[in-house]
Amino acid sequence: QVQLVESGGGLVQAGGSLSLSCAASGRTFSSTAMGWLRQAPGKEREFVAAISWNGDNTVYADSVKGRFTISRDNPKNTVYLHMNSLKPEDTAVYYCAARYSRLGVTTTNDYPFWGQGTQVTVSS
Repeated sequence: QVQLVESGGGLVQAGGSLSLSCAASGRTFSSTAMGWLRQAPGKEREFVAAISWNGDNTVYADSVKGRFTISRDNPKNTVYLHMNSLKPEDTAVYYCAARYSRLGVTTTNDYPFWGQGTQVTVSS
C-alpha cells in the first residue's frame, strides 16, 4: 500500500504560480511511478503529469505542457508539481497518484493509489 498526502493548493490569480507537494509513505517510494491528476467541477478526472521512479522520464498533458513541471525527491519521499502561467481552466481538485511501476502513464485508471486531493482555484 502507498499512502499519499497532498499540500500546497490555494487561490491564485491568472498568470500566477503555485506549487503542490505530495508526501508518500508505505511501499518503497523510489520504485513507484507517480502522477498528478485533476478533476474540475462537472468534469471527469484527467491526467496532468507523471514521472518515472527515478525522475528520468516525465510526461505531460498537452494542456499543461510548457507551464507545469513534475519532479520528485526520493530521499524525501515527495513528488512536486510546479505550476506557472496558471489559467482559470486549471481550476480543479488536484490529486497525487501512484502505481507499482517504474514508468508513469497517462491513463487515470492505471493509478490504484490516490491522495485526498487539494483544491487549486485560479481567478480571472
